[in-house]
Amino acid sequence: MHAHPLTEAHGHAHTRDGQVHAHEAFTHQAVSFHNLGVRYGPTIALEAVSFAVENGSLSGVIGPNGGGKSTLLKTIVGLVAPNTGQVLVDGRPSHRMRREIGFVPQLEQVDWNFPVTVWDVVMMGLTPSRGLFRSHSKANRDAARAALETVDLLDLRNRGIGQLSGGQRRRALLARAIASHPSLLLLDEPMTGLDPSAQHRFLDIIDRLREGGATVVMCTHNLTCVSARASDVAVINGRLIAYGPPDEVLRESVLADAFGHQLVVHSSGGAFALHHHDHRPAWPGRN
Repeated sequence: MHAHPLTEAHGHAHTRDGQVHAHEAFTHQAVSFHNLGVRYGPTIALEAVSFAVENGSLSGVIGPNGGGKSTLLKTIVGLVAPNTGQVLVDGRPSHRMRREIGFVPQLEQVDWNFPVTVWDVVMMGLTPSRGLFRSHSKANRDAARAALETVDLLDLRNRGIGQLSGGQRRRALLARAIASHPSLLLLDEPMTGLDPSAQHRFLDIIDRLREGGATVVMCTHNLTCVSARASDVAVINGRLIAYGPPDEVLRESVLADAFGHQLVVHSSGGAFALHHHDHRPAWPGRN
């Protein structure tokens, strides 16, 4: 099975039986990767990755631990610079579009002992250059309140972030990311450790944001959520193995190519990929 980049004329493309199928559409490309390559010293993280995400879609990114999923998101948000190729957001270089991008990092990348409230965390996403305890405009306060209402955390706005549950922490980070009304939302492993109820609650919020016009790219090991909720799926293991609708991409041959022995199917029918993380915590204001 071969991956294939979308062109400006194609609103949708996918792989099936080793062949590329494209559908004409007038859907705008929210983010596109063009021959993207990233190295960490001598290590190749991503090589020759090319595909595009349609405006208003939820695109899942799956692959084994160390396969480059998080690196892919970080190239969009500007935390990692490509060695080759480029990333475009709304047709422009991604580093020029930072204000249009909201980023929800992995929980392991946040120091939850940092002494701030839920409200403080959301305000960080609005005016990070002003400093944590500088005064904010009424417009920013209104935006923070609206974001907390969207994720159902307004009643907990004065609670310390360290006192939140796992699901609440993810929703707090989501509120920070959406407070500035980004057109593109990036989620890095948002479902890890959540029970099914918390997962569905989180994804329901994502669906409402998409209804409001947001495009979402989500890295995850939860293949069941991707199968049920994603518009398209990118399968990545250093390279783009496949990209297309879940029912055409989530096949045994593709998953075996990507995960090998790391793939585990639970007795409940939910498919997950084994993974581990080794990240240094960062304070919540740092992406």
